[in-house]
Amino acid sequence: MRIMHTLFSSGFAGTERATAEMCNACVTEHEVTLVLQKQHRASNGVSIRDHLDDRVRVIEVSRWFPAWGLARAIRDHKPEIIHTHLRKSTRLVARLKPPCATISTLHMWVNGPHFLEMDGLIVIAQWQKKDLERYRGRIFDINESLIPTPRVDAEQRRHLRALAGAGEADFLIGGVGRLAKSKGFDTLIRAFEQAAIPDAKLVIIGDGRERKRLEQLVQSDRVRFLGFRPDAKAFYQAFDLFVSPSRSEPLGRVLFEAIDAGTPVLATATQGPSEILVRYPGTLVPIDDVNAMSAALRSLATQKLARVDHDLSAYHLENVVRETLHAYRELIEARGNASVAR
Repeated sequence: MRIMHTLFSSGFAGTERATAEMCNACVTEHEVTLVLQKQHRASNGVSIRDHLDDRVRVIEVSRWFPAWGLARAIRDHKPEIIHTHLRKSTRLVARLKPPCATISTLHMWVNGPHFLEMDGLIVIAQWQKKDLERYRGRIFDINESLIPTPRVDAEQRRHLRALAGAGEADFLIGGVGRLAKSKGFDTLIRAFEQAAIPDAKLVIIGDGRERKRLEQLVQSDRVRFLGFRPDAKAFYQAFDLFVSPSRSEPLGRVLFEAIDAGTPVLATATQGPSEILVRYPGTLVPIDDVNAMSAALRSLATQKLARVDHDLSAYHLENVVRETLHAYRELIEARGNASVAR
């Protein structure tokens, strides 16, 4: 199968990780192309390109005239299906009206009419369907992918906790994600400082434009910023509590990574976490409520919940890939039948 993915973002966050995982998994048996904009590296230098299998063909197009490069890539490589990610690349594919099947993953929400012009849409959360009442294409319920993280041993765990500024007796609270306003790390910092939990430490892993402002909110030496780390997933096993303080969180890949590690979870009642924490244990607090989050931190620190193993096989990459390839074949066949009918 000739598969083309399009993604015109920069850096390496949840959407980029999901796209890279899908490309890498499919390229073992299929011809996979990924079209990026040339400015795909974030200010800290990270990019999806650093996480791709060498067999994935990468085409970089101009940021200013991306339609030209994308049209040429489609003409030269003749994909049987184009899988778009996020708004910009989906809008361009919709405008080009390529002679092949098209599908888009709703990593967020339907933030533009071009999504409704795709032959198929992948929804990763049920709340996304509320925007699809008038959609006439095919809807596929396919989970976000997860590659389970190997368990770290006691020595590795001590090392990770030391990097986070915590000893064995400390209660280590962790947050992971882009340092953007939508992620709400300012709420977490304020709630942590207000909670004043004895022997508690807070570590935030990730980078972004909000970092300097967030560092200015810190009132003690018990908060540490580690920046972007390629081994971020291993840190979940070092946390005693994981917190997702987002103001908007369509799904929350970080929640699954924490649950996979067996780590107790506290999250704001945003879209994705409100669905996820019905199926898996966790604590929800209102969005932007410093007092509620502070109280929850104190309560969970006192409880010191045990780590628990959960069955996340429905999210494992091999199962998600199998369902995605089935969706591709269905759309390719439907497009072929439509062409014959005409």
